[in-house]
Amino acid sequence: MPREFQFQVSPEVAANEMLLTHHVAKLFQVSPKEIQKVVVIKRSIDARQRAIKINIKANVFLQDEPFVETKIELPDYPDVTHAPEVVVVGAGPAGLFAALQLIELGLKPIVLERGKDVRGRRRDLKAINVDHIVNGESNYCFGEGGAGTYSDGKLYTRSKKRGDVDRILKLLVGFGASDEILVEAHPHIGTNKLPQIIQDIREKIRLCGGLVLFEAKVTDILIKNNEVEGVVLQDGSTISVSKIILATGHSARDIFELLDRKKILIEAKPFALGVRAEHPQELIDKIQYSCDFRGEFLPPAPYAIVKQVAGRGMYSFCMCPGGVIAPCATSSGEVVTNGWSPSKRDQVTANSGIVVELKLEDFKPFAKFGALAGMEFQKAIEQKAWYLAGQTQKVPAQKMVDFSQKKVSDSIPKTSYVPGTTSVELGEVFPNFLTQTMREGFAQFGKSMKGYFTNEAVLHAPESRTSSPVRIPRDVFTLEHLQIKGLYPCGEGAGYAGGIISAAIDGEKCAIKIAESLA
Repeated sequence: MPREFQFQVSPEVAANEMLLTHHVAKLFQVSPKEIQKVVVIKRSIDARQRAIKINIKANVFLQDEPFVETKIELPDYPDVTHAPEVVVVGAGPAGLFAALQLIELGLKPIVLERGKDVRGRRRDLKAINVDHIVNGESNYCFGEGGAGTYSDGKLYTRSKKRGDVDRILKLLVGFGASDEILVEAHPHIGTNKLPQIIQDIREKIRLCGGLVLFEAKVTDILIKNNEVEGVVLQDGSTISVSKIILATGHSARDIFELLDRKKILIEAKPFALGVRAEHPQELIDKIQYSCDFRGEFLPPAPYAIVKQVAGRGMYSFCMCPGGVIAPCATSSGEVVTNGWSPSKRDQVTANSGIVVELKLEDFKPFAKFGALAGMEFQKAIEQKAWYLAGQTQKVPAQKMVDFSQKKVSDSIPKTSYVPGTTSVELGEVFPNFLTQTMREGFAQFGKSMKGYFTNEAVLHAPESRTSSPVRIPRDVFTLEHLQIKGLYPCGEGAGYAGGIISAAIDGEKCAIKIAESLA
């Protein structure tokens, strides 16, 4: 039997299989020839000391112990062409993994996506970046794969209590992701590699008899006696079903408005909002690794920071080492930022959302909108930012120290945000309580991370789509809507997930509950 072993090595040893084997041999006090295989189970960086170490958990096989290379296999998905149908609204991670789970359980998913497939989306992403044209149905948030496809592909989640994280990771490997995501403490696929994986999932769904329809926007949900009867599409066609998984993501405002209009119970939910801060990656490396040059064996350094400022949490969100900032508006007349990294994380800049937690009482000026008060608060900031930056997809920007000192930056250096920036005093974008919290918070960040608080950093506003401003309530056991039978609110848009992994897990959970209800 192999022995599970935990130890620390230098980055150079961790990156070289032969050196790693020799290190393990010394620990075992045997010749390297007696080590058949060192199988790394988990790997993480320990940068707390000046001499950076890599934490390794591994199974060690000696020469006389059986070792067989394992290959991740996909489940044996059945043909569901003629099986009972379930509509899945949205082809993000929640919707796609719900569809796969439905097939595994012998049900036929009909996935309805308002946007285009991953290839079709690219033209619209170019249009928003280069021509400042926002396609309200196809953008960084809407389209095949959802917001996750073109926003980094981070797979780390603290929500292990929500479900089987390893199962989702193994499915992703089965669909083409590197098996390194099973090992790394903070797994990441990369925006450049995700589209092919998403396409392969779509083709598997279709191969098994499921349907995936693009540019199929849902405009109404048919309900009779508080039970689902089907959906209406933008072209006027209807699909009759008794089960709907609503997995529309955190930016599908028209769906929230539809539910509110039909008096289907929804509620305002706290979320977080702020800016996206960009530093030179080299600076973040120096801060995190305490060195002038990180070398070839360490990845670009990430960071995570949390502070309590004036009774509110202020923290980094969706940090992208070696990444870029992207325009994520979903309609004209607004600007929104987000960040992503390619798989190699090889860009010269690092960016992170720096956001402040909001409370329901913050939405009081929008109380007339009821459950949509938080959404209208969010929308008002995005629209104001658009106006102040020049009514294009340029964003208001300010150097970090200038912002804290209430000083308009004389000039903004070129950043990774392709549509461009406009120098604005960001206090004009946000309500006073948010501005004051961020001004104090950045100074505190600088005390914890020496060198972080600098005018080398540029703040882009706003980072506003951190999570849904609305929760669609559901029964804790059946996962059905509290009021409408057959409606299963799901994923980030419904308020039950916060990233690719947790959304995928929630999609699977809803599919399982539907199968149980039909058994």
